[in-house]
Amino acid sequence: MLTGIITGTMGEISNGAVDSAKEAISLCITMLGVVGMWSGVMKIAERAGLVEVWADKAGPVISFLFPRLPKDSPARKYIAVNFIANILGLGWAATPAGLKAMEELGKLEEERGNYTAGQEGMTASNEMCTFLIINISSLQLIPINMIAYRSEYGSVNPGMIIAPGFAATLASTIAAVLFCWLMNISRRSV
Repeated sequence: MLTGIITGTMGEISNGAVDSAKEAISLCITMLGVVGMWSGVMKIAERAGLVEVWADKAGPVISFLFPRLPKDSPARKYIAVNFIANILGLGWAATPAGLKAMEELGKLEEERGNYTAGQEGMTASNEMCTFLIINISSLQLIPINMIAYRSEYGSVNPGMIIAPGFAATLASTIAAVLFCWLMNISRRSV
Protein backbone atom coordinates (compact mmCIF):
# COMPACT_ATOMS: atom_id res chain seq x y z
CA MET A 1 0.00 0.00 0.00
CA LEU A 2 2.90 2.33 0.79
CA THR A 3 4.30 1.72 -2.70
CA GLY A 4 0.85 2.41 -4.16
CA ILE A 5 0.63 5.72 -2.32
CA ILE A 6 4.15 6.71 -3.38
CA THR A 7 3.71 5.68 -7.04
CA GLY A 8 0.11 6.88 -7.35
CA THR A 9 -1.22 3.39 -8.18
CA MET A 10 -3.54 3.02 -5.20
CA GLY A 11 -6.53 2.41 -7.50
CA GLU A 12 -4.86 -0.59 -9.16
CA ILE A 13 -3.86 -1.98 -5.76
CA SER A 14 -7.44 -1.65 -4.48
CA ASN A 15 -8.83 -3.34 -7.61
CA GLY A 16 -6.26 -6.12 -7.30
CA ALA A 17 -7.18 -6.69 -3.66
CA VAL A 18 -10.90 -6.93 -4.50
CA ASP A 19 -10.25 -9.27 -7.46
CA SER A 20 -7.99 -11.48 -5.31
CA ALA A 21 -10.66 -11.67 -2.61
CA LYS A 22 -13.27 -12.76 -5.19
CA GLU A 23 -10.88 -15.37 -6.57
CA ALA A 24 -10.10 -16.68 -3.07
CA ILE A 25 -13.81 -17.12 -2.27
CA SER A 26 -14.40 -18.89 -5.59
CA LEU A 27 -11.46 -21.23 -4.97
CA CYS A 28 -12.64 -21.97 -1.41
CA ILE A 29 -16.11 -22.90 -2.68
CA THR A 30 -14.62 -25.15 -5.36
CA MET A 31 -12.29 -26.87 -2.90
CA LEU A 32 -15.09 -27.25 -0.36
CA GLY A 33 -17.06 -29.18 -2.97
CA VAL A 34 -14.08 -31.37 -3.87
CA VAL A 35 -13.22 -32.08 -0.24
CA GLY A 36 -16.86 -32.75 0.63
CA MET A 37 -17.32 -35.15 -2.25
CA TRP A 38 -14.13 -37.16 -1.63
CA SER A 39 -14.58 -37.20 2.14
CA GLY A 40 -18.04 -38.61 1.48
CA VAL A 41 -16.60 -41.25 -0.84
CA MET A 42 -14.10 -42.18 1.87
CA LYS A 43 -16.92 -42.40 4.45
CA ILE A 44 -18.95 -44.64 2.11
CA ALA A 45 -15.90 -46.87 1.61
CA GLU A 46 -15.45 -47.04 5.37
CA ARG A 47 -19.09 -47.99 6.01
CA ALA A 48 -19.01 -50.55 3.19
CA GLY A 49 -16.08 -52.26 4.85
CA LEU A 50 -13.62 -51.39 2.07
CA VAL A 51 -11.36 -49.46 4.43
CA GLU A 52 -11.04 -52.55 6.66
CA VAL A 53 -10.16 -54.67 3.62
CA TRP A 54 -7.59 -52.11 2.44
CA ALA A 55 -6.18 -51.82 5.97
CA ASP A 56 -5.78 -55.63 6.10
CA LYS A 57 -4.07 -55.59 2.70
CA ALA A 58 -1.74 -52.82 3.96
CA GLY A 59 -0.76 -54.99 6.95
CA PRO A 60 2.54 -56.24 5.49
CA VAL A 61 3.57 -52.71 4.52
CA ILE A 62 2.69 -51.39 7.98
CA SER A 63 4.59 -54.28 9.61
CA PHE A 64 7.64 -53.44 7.46
CA LEU A 65 7.49 -49.72 8.23
CA PHE A 66 6.61 -50.17 11.91
CA PRO A 67 8.31 -53.39 13.05
CA ARG A 68 7.80 -52.65 16.78
CA LEU A 69 4.10 -51.81 16.40
CA PRO A 70 1.98 -54.61 17.91
CA LYS A 71 -0.36 -56.39 15.50
CA ASP A 72 -3.36 -55.62 17.72
CA SER A 73 -2.61 -51.90 18.10
CA PRO A 74 -5.50 -49.61 17.08
CA ALA A 75 -2.86 -47.31 15.57
CA ARG A 76 -2.46 -49.80 12.68
CA LYS A 77 -5.98 -49.12 11.39
CA TYR A 78 -5.59 -45.34 11.68
CA ILE A 79 -2.21 -45.46 9.95
CA ALA A 80 -3.69 -47.55 7.15
CA VAL A 81 -6.67 -45.20 6.71
CA ASN A 82 -4.32 -42.21 6.65
CA PHE A 83 -2.09 -43.84 4.04
CA ILE A 84 -5.07 -44.88 1.89
CA ALA A 85 -6.58 -41.39 1.98
CA ASN A 86 -3.22 -39.85 1.06
CA ILE A 87 -2.66 -42.32 -1.78
CA LEU A 88 -6.08 -41.40 -3.16
CA GLY A 89 -5.12 -37.72 -2.92
CA LEU A 90 -7.52 -36.99 -0.09
CA GLY A 91 -5.12 -35.15 2.19
CA TRP A 92 -7.87 -33.40 4.13
CA ALA A 93 -9.71 -36.66 4.67
CA ALA A 94 -6.44 -38.20 5.90
CA THR A 95 -5.95 -35.68 8.69
CA PRO A 96 -8.44 -37.08 11.26
CA ALA A 97 -7.00 -40.60 10.88
CA GLY A 98 -3.49 -39.19 11.17
CA LEU A 99 -4.31 -37.41 14.41
CA LYS A 100 -5.89 -40.56 15.84
CA ALA A 101 -2.85 -42.61 14.77
CA MET A 102 -0.51 -40.22 16.61
CA GLU A 103 -2.78 -40.35 19.66
CA GLU A 104 -2.67 -44.16 19.65
CA LEU A 105 1.10 -44.16 19.15
CA GLY A 106 1.37 -41.83 22.16
CA LYS A 107 -0.72 -44.25 24.23
CA LEU A 108 1.59 -47.07 23.13
CA GLU A 109 4.61 -45.11 24.36
CA GLU A 110 2.82 -44.51 27.64
CA GLU A 111 2.16 -48.27 27.97
CA ARG A 112 5.83 -48.92 27.26
CA GLY A 113 6.65 -46.58 30.14
CA ASN A 114 8.49 -44.07 27.98
CA TYR A 115 6.46 -41.07 29.13
CA THR A 116 3.39 -40.01 31.05
CA ALA A 117 0.45 -38.23 29.38
CA GLY A 118 0.81 -34.49 29.70
CA GLN A 119 4.52 -34.74 30.39
CA GLU A 120 6.49 -31.88 28.88
CA GLY A 121 9.47 -32.63 26.73
CA MET A 122 8.27 -35.99 25.46
CA THR A 123 10.47 -37.38 22.70
CA ALA A 124 8.68 -38.82 19.70
CA SER A 125 9.02 -42.58 19.29
CA ASN A 126 10.46 -44.27 16.20
CA GLU A 127 6.92 -45.12 15.15
CA MET A 128 5.77 -41.51 15.50
CA CYS A 129 8.73 -40.21 13.49
CA THR A 130 8.28 -42.85 10.79
CA PHE A 131 4.56 -42.13 10.52
CA LEU A 132 5.15 -38.40 10.25
CA ILE A 133 7.88 -38.76 7.61
CA ILE A 134 5.87 -41.20 5.47
CA ASN A 135 2.77 -39.04 5.87
CA ILE A 136 4.65 -35.94 4.72
CA SER A 137 6.10 -37.73 1.69
CA SER A 138 2.48 -38.55 0.77
CA LEU A 139 2.51 -41.01 -2.12
CA GLN A 140 -0.44 -40.03 -4.35
CA LEU A 141 -1.97 -41.96 -7.22
CA ILE A 142 -4.53 -39.26 -7.92
CA PRO A 143 -3.63 -35.71 -6.77
CA ILE A 144 -7.25 -34.59 -6.39
CA ASN A 145 -6.37 -31.17 -4.96
CA MET A 146 -3.98 -30.29 -7.79
CA ILE A 147 -6.50 -31.45 -10.38
CA ALA A 148 -9.15 -29.25 -8.74
CA TYR A 149 -6.80 -26.24 -8.65
CA ARG A 150 -5.83 -26.73 -12.30
CA SER A 151 -9.49 -27.06 -13.26
CA GLU A 152 -10.42 -23.93 -11.31
CA TYR A 153 -7.73 -21.92 -13.06
CA GLY A 154 -8.81 -23.01 -16.55
CA SER A 155 -6.37 -25.78 -17.42
CA VAL A 156 -7.20 -27.48 -20.71
CA ASN A 157 -6.21 -30.85 -19.25
CA PRO A 158 -6.29 -30.72 -15.43
CA GLY A 159 -5.60 -34.48 -15.13
CA MET A 160 -2.30 -34.17 -16.95
CA ILE A 161 -0.65 -33.77 -13.54
CA ILE A 162 -1.37 -37.39 -12.54
CA ALA A 163 1.77 -39.06 -13.99
CA PRO A 164 4.27 -36.38 -12.89
CA GLY A 165 2.58 -36.13 -9.49
CA PHE A 166 2.77 -39.89 -9.01
CA ALA A 167 6.44 -39.96 -10.05
CA ALA A 168 7.36 -37.11 -7.70
CA THR A 169 5.49 -38.53 -4.71
CA LEU A 170 6.83 -42.03 -5.41
CA ALA A 171 10.37 -40.65 -5.32
CA SER A 172 9.69 -38.73 -2.09
CA THR A 173 8.08 -41.79 -0.46
CA ILE A 174 10.97 -44.06 -1.46
CA ALA A 175 13.39 -41.52 0.02
CA ALA A 176 11.27 -41.35 3.20
CA VAL A 177 11.15 -45.14 3.57
CA LEU A 178 14.92 -45.43 3.03
CA PHE A 179 15.57 -42.67 5.55
CA CYS A 180 13.34 -44.32 8.18
CA TRP A 181 14.91 -47.73 7.52
CA LEU A 182 18.43 -46.32 7.91
CA MET A 183 17.47 -44.45 11.07
CA ASN A 184 15.94 -47.59 12.58
CA ILE A 185 19.11 -49.55 11.78
CA SER A 186 21.33 -46.86 13.29
CA ARG A 187 19.21 -46.69 16.47
CA ARG A 188 19.39 -50.46 16.91
CA SER A 189 23.18 -50.45 16.63
CA VAL A 190 23.57 -47.73 19.30
